[in-house]
Amino acid sequence: MKHFHSLLAVVSAVCTLVSATPVQTSSISTSNPFKNLNFFVSPVYREEVIKASITLAKQGKWDLASRANYVATKVGTFLWVSDTATVPKVADWLKEASLLEKLTGKKQVVEIQVYNLPDRDCSAKASAGELSYANGGEAKYQAFIQGIVSQIKKFPNIRVVIGLETDSIGNLVTNLSVEKCANAAEGQKRSLAYAIASLQLPNVAIYADGAHAGWLGWPSNIGPTADLISEILTKAKAINPKATIRGLATNVSNYNGLGNQPQMGYDELVYVRNLQPLLAAKGIDAHFIVDQGRSGNQNSTRSGGDWCNNKYAGFGTLPTTNTPDALVDAIVWAKPGGEADGTSDPTAARFDEACGSETSLKPAPEAGTWFQAYFEQLLVNANPKIPKIL
Repeated sequence: MKHFHSLLAVVSAVCTLVSATPVQTSSISTSNPFKNLNFFVSPVYREEVIKASITLAKQGKWDLASRANYVATKVGTFLWVSDTATVPKVADWLKEASLLEKLTGKKQVVEIQVYNLPDRDCSAKASAGELSYANGGEAKYQAFIQGIVSQIKKFPNIRVVIGLETDSIGNLVTNLSVEKCANAAEGQKRSLAYAIASLQLPNVAIYADGAHAGWLGWPSNIGPTADLISEILTKAKAINPKATIRGLATNVSNYNGLGNQPQMGYDELVYVRNLQPLLAAKGIDAHFIVDQGRSGNQNSTRSGGDWCNNKYAGFGTLPTTNTPDALVDAIVWAKPGGEADGTSDPTAARFDEACGSETSLKPAPEAGTWFQAYFEQLLVNANPKIPKIL
């Protein structure tokens, strides 16, 4: 009997140890996470656009107001988690998606842009964030990521697509000559790896940053891009051996075409077709999502510095899984069109010279705040035209 109780004690201890060890899972990496699902309509963007539609109606612009109503109620866009205060809202969004599935019987895919990397936007000023490595940003970012993980775990049956830290890879590849970027580089690699390792949930698909064709698509940049993605994934696997990504998100908040832009360096289809084999050579079976939310006008001449509130832009192809290449899982609207890229006020702390350029619509408010004139421009220049809804 004494030996029996000893055996029970050992078994109990082993069971306790097993239960205390987190079960490592993988995110979605081998199938298109958008397939046969509806793009969830962002409640945040919906509210902004409904207000914009009312403004247009009051101005007598009934045609634009009706098209704005379509954008507000029919077009799925990414929800942005760009500070710690927004993290608790993730559960609210997923709850709405869950209720919508129950009411309509249509499965939803909720798209979330995680955008709070310490020293983010290190090569510019317009979208500088709340965290810095000099002020404990690495630990705070880990807590931020764990907060998002805990919110998603509350709704394990809702499909979630994560766009991870737009511009991060672009800055790490090309902007290490900028002191702020150089100082943050190793910390950002660790933080990106931590985020990938931690977001390995069975209902989640992760797309790391792929910047865009005009940034990383050049011969001198595209090879180092594949090298960097491989390095970060290796770091992620050291934390969680099952860590994986579905692929990369490209053209986020930019204006490049997708198979319809002859100007060299400004077509995302050319870019992803060139990048994918380099990633495959490193054992990464990457697929892509491409932002076309503001890519409707492919007739204007582009330049590398025209990223801020481009005054020629229009809404582009609506979100869809009908893409020009199987490498592209979906065309998405990652940047909510109408939210400013940055202020044109030269006295503002976050003023970036690009937002005061000749290609920028002015006057413009701070990044992320509503820019009614810009939203109207996107509607007017939309290609294809946004449908009407009364």
